[in-house]
Amino acid sequence: MTTPVTYQRHDDIGVISIDNPPVNALGQAVRQGLVEALASGNEDDQVRALLLVANGRTFIAGADIREFGKPPQAPLLTDVIRQLEASAKPLVVALHGTALGGGLEVALGCQLRVTLPGTRVGLPEVKLGLLPGAGGTQRLPRLVGVAAALDLITSGRFASAEEALALGIVDILSDAESPLDAGLAAAREMLAGTLTPRVTGELPAPQANPEAIADYRTRLEAEAPALYSPFRCIDAIAASCDNSLDDGLRYERELFVACMDSPQRAGLIHAFFAARTPHKVPEADEPTAIAHLALLGEHPLFRQLERHAERAGITLTAAPEASTQACLIAPGTEAAACPPSCLRVALVAAGEASQLDALDAELALVLPTQGALAELVSLDADATRQQAVAALLKRLRQGVVVSHRGSLLAALSDAAGDASGDPRAAMEAASLRLAERGWSYRHSDIDLLAIEALDYPRHLGGPHRQASLALSDTSENAS
Repeated sequence: MTTPVTYQRHDDIGVISIDNPPVNALGQAVRQGLVEALASGNEDDQVRALLLVANGRTFIAGADIREFGKPPQAPLLTDVIRQLEASAKPLVVALHGTALGGGLEVALGCQLRVTLPGTRVGLPEVKLGLLPGAGGTQRLPRLVGVAAALDLITSGRFASAEEALALGIVDILSDAESPLDAGLAAAREMLAGTLTPRVTGELPAPQANPEAIADYRTRLEAEAPALYSPFRCIDAIAASCDNSLDDGLRYERELFVACMDSPQRAGLIHAFFAARTPHKVPEADEPTAIAHLALLGEHPLFRQLERHAERAGITLTAAPEASTQACLIAPGTEAAACPPSCLRVALVAAGEASQLDALDAELALVLPTQGALAELVSLDADATRQQAVAALLKRLRQGVVVSHRGSLLAALSDAAGDASGDPRAAMEAASLRLAERGWSYRHSDIDLLAIEALDYPRHLGGPHRQASLALSDTSENAS
């Protein structure tokens, strides 16, 4: 069995390499491997410095989603980072791709950070109803100050390599060919005395900034008063000014557990998983990739697809040709222009999708009035042909939810529009009816469309989730 973390010597530099495709997620094997490789490096008498790198297209992109909802397994990430920070030999980390969530927290536990251009860093836990729980709320303010930490952590946004350098999150922006080359060069400069390592946790506590704290509280109370975790993020960052690192980490952990116990965290996690593979058609065989698509008529969507076609290796034409495999047909355009041998996909606005049976097409692409997520409805196409079109649209950067028999988006939109005063309750009632009709392949697809296209509150997880919870509560109370 191969290990996801290895150690080897490059002259007098010990290199710890993470190789856990596809995104080097921080699963238990990676955490354990980091502890063991760090020990090997510190015990190696022939090395004077250590370097942490990750193989593949990215550094650590965050936690392992396969561990979500399961009891934590040792070693905990907080303990791993404390050991990295306490390394007897200076530890350099080289970032590329993304360093997100726990990935950035690992980097903050190293003594020198070098990054390649194009790298993005961030602590996006707030988007899942959480806060950074492995020291991010305590170490980041020590590097960038309270105001910048509030900005990054309460929003969950990503910072570019250039911004990370300007803020002080990273120490060097390298133009080296690879993370290994960048990291080795930085480590050699450090050993030569031209770069100075710093232990983040030993830096002075950030200067208190009550104005920034008050400003972010006021802003959140105005923009997102119903949310729970952003306010806990503020509390944790404020505590970094007043406590030792150990005390701050303990308080961060208390707040993290409180967020974990919040119903909002469960709702946001549900929405996160709903968004992972909504374009997948159950029981579809591997389809033949569609490489030639005709765009019939005129529609703003066509310009968006054209921007991505060349990079995706897809040929778009304004009329069918001998090699055309599918036609995307704008409203008001005759479907007869598409040869019988081609898949016909009709574009339909959500407000006009109640009568899909009248369309001369195998599939309908239902477009929302807002948001970027469309719905691909199978009218007369088998699962494999629907999957072929869904895969095509994904390659063209058009997000889709797949469904069949009728439009989930149209039904939800109609319910919300007809509601006398409570669109949310109307969508919840409609979601149960849609589940009974069997139009959705997954009930979570109903939730995702309502969130992305109809402004249903994301932290509630979607109308079907809420309606199901209400039914469960009613059933339990009745018994």
